[in-house]
Amino acid sequence: MLHAIVHPADIQDRDGGVLLLATLFGMYPFLKKLFADGGYQGPEFQKALARILPQLKTEIVKRSDQAKGFVVLPRRWVVERTFAWLNRCRRLAKDWENLNRKALAFLRLASIRLMLRKLCNPT
Repeated sequence: MLHAIVHPADIQDRDGGVLLLATLFGMYPFLKKLFADGGYQGPEFQKALARILPQLKTEIVKRSDQAKGFVVLPRRWVVERTFAWLNRCRRLAKDWENLNRKALAFLRLASIRLMLRKLCNPT
């Protein structure tokens, strides 16, 4: 996990994505491509992204119209797999936290735990 922001539920994903990317501006200048799902398509997100990170190319991962049932989408499975790994932590399985900063702290702890397991138990 490079960066995370926990915000209230009344902030739409697109707006939260712009907020997240705005805080990444100086931290990771080597980022070249952003993979996003269909919730991030639209001119508002593209304009905000071009203003904040002009060198970052965006690719929207869409589901095919011909697909029936469950279909693995390219690059989308990476995010979904990571969410599944993080949700193995009991504290993150439900929204127990009253404060956003506490939720972010437990998300970071879970991410550190996940990374340590990957580093210490290579397969």
